[in-house]
Amino acid sequence: MSTPDDEILGKAYDARLMRRLIGYLRPYKLRACLALVAIVAGVGFQLAQPILVKRAIDRHIATGDLSGVGVVALLYLGTLAGAFLAEFIQTTTLQMLGQRIMYDMRRQVFDHLQRLDLAYYDRNPVGRLMTRVTSDVDAINDLFTSGVVSVFGDVLSLLGIIVVLVSLDWRLALLTFCVLPLILMVTQWFRRNVRESYREVRTWVSRLNAFLQENLTGMTTVQLFRREERAFAEFDHVNSEHRDANLRSIYYYAVFYPAIELVGALSTALIVWFGGGWVLAGTLTIGTLVAFLQYAQRFFRPISDMSEKFNLLQAAMASSERLFGLIDTPVSITDASRPLGAASAASQRQAAPTERRATGAGRIVVDDVSFAYTPGVDVLKHVSFTVEPGQRIGIVGATGSGKSTLINLLLRFYDVTSGRITLDGTDLRDLPLADLRSHFALVLQDVYLFSGTVAGNIRLGRDDISDARVHAAAEAVHADAFIRELPQGYDTAVAERGATLSVGQKQLLSFARALAFDPQILILDEATSSVDTETEMLIRDALHVLMEGRTTIAIAHRLSTIQDMDRILVLHRGELRESGTHQELLALRGIYHRLYELQYQSHAPANVGRAGSPSRPSPLPEGV
Repeated sequence: MSTPDDEILGKAYDARLMRRLIGYLRPYKLRACLALVAIVAGVGFQLAQPILVKRAIDRHIATGDLSGVGVVALLYLGTLAGAFLAEFIQTTTLQMLGQRIMYDMRRQVFDHLQRLDLAYYDRNPVGRLMTRVTSDVDAINDLFTSGVVSVFGDVLSLLGIIVVLVSLDWRLALLTFCVLPLILMVTQWFRRNVRESYREVRTWVSRLNAFLQENLTGMTTVQLFRREERAFAEFDHVNSEHRDANLRSIYYYAVFYPAIELVGALSTALIVWFGGGWVLAGTLTIGTLVAFLQYAQRFFRPISDMSEKFNLLQAAMASSERLFGLIDTPVSITDASRPLGAASAASQRQAAPTERRATGAGRIVVDDVSFAYTPGVDVLKHVSFTVEPGQRIGIVGATGSGKSTLINLLLRFYDVTSGRITLDGTDLRDLPLADLRSHFALVLQDVYLFSGTVAGNIRLGRDDISDARVHAAAEAVHADAFIRELPQGYDTAVAERGATLSVGQKQLLSFARALAFDPQILILDEATSSVDTETEMLIRDALHVLMEGRTTIAIAHRLSTIQDMDRILVLHRGELRESGTHQELLALRGIYHRLYELQYQSHAPANVGRAGSPSRPSPLPEGV
């Protein structure tokens, strides 16, 4: 459930990553500069306040001349107002900056996710990718809103306080600085332990998200097999570990901040002890002593803030490394993913790959195609066949024979390992993806519906598909009958993944979707496997109209759905073993005949032979 890259934190600061992150600031450099100006102004107002207090005490209160106290008080009030205004500008500017950067990053990541090929999703679980778009981007937002620019303010404040302390009285400055070794020891202890604590929290958050995503998605199976108690126990374990990791983190924070306060109090005690003596001895003014006490309080605050931001910086570095790793993942299925030299001679004489278009009638040639998801394990082996325009092709075979893989190659969800597939004479790899896939409509066995309306799921955002066309498509596949019975008809809201619709209704909607897009080539992948017999008969009537004059490729386990196809291809163990019409394949008495016998005898009473024993289907031919 956890993944290594979720647990490794990496460097606390990586200049290469930081340069890339700073690049997201460029469109908003004026806002960033405004935030920096506000920070500098805020530090200046903060540093001026103890100086004004010193002046009021030494020049007016200690001497009994109160005539100028009002002016000093007004100046002090002005610094408070200025500090408030600077803090307001800084906070609002940085927060708005962080939100805009998050928006840009999520757009970039999602855009890249949509272009990544399916092989990437085979290797990476959805939960991990969701973490990239959500929590990793949030961590980078924290870096921009509370990290990089704020650390600059802390450093500037610390340096300013050091300069002022030394200029006021070098003896008290040394007393203030003498506790710095204790500060460094406490800070180092905190950084080391909170880093490990953060790693643990990150790990258990990842496992918690993965567990929730998996179990909520599979809630039907959980309830069906009565796994509620076991799932709850597993969740309780992960949740408890996450809680304990957070409690350990809280412990380190609970120790660190009081320790910093304690060291600060020790410094204050030293200043009061020695400074008070020097005041009595007449070598130090009371105003200077008071100013020192105020600066000492301000001196330790940036140190504790920077120690806390170390953890934030490290989290942002880890998140940015994972995000940039995703963004830098190459897209292998592109419009020009194959070198031009690998194209056919005819293709080379055409225009650039991104400008090519398939303009023919839809002739498909699969030429000596092999394919392997894993190197060395071929799913398809030297498959060759031709689909003429308007021809209806059925593909059958046992599970794992490569039927769905062949469809994935036709749509270029994957690229062939060897051989080639052409559409109207043009290699698929030389066609723009959008142009290639616009020729196809795919109806899958497992229908995916999006949140929205019924009409929206048929139209899928295509503004050129009118309501009349949506209704006509639904009527053609007999989906109109159940749609009109819904509360708002075509405007009825569809729940997530179409949970409120039956499997058959979802498949009817997918047929209507395919019809509405009016494809040149129709692909049916077990499209009627989950539809009852009555509905299947209605769909078959609609398909006869739909397939007229349109190239059709249908994958089916039910041989009844493809018996009237122009040609049937039989795949076995990744090879094309038989090809012909239904009657021709039965006459061969090969693999297709065997599948036919197995399917139809499984639905009929056992035949009794002459000896009174049930007759058995003939075995597969030798070598099958």
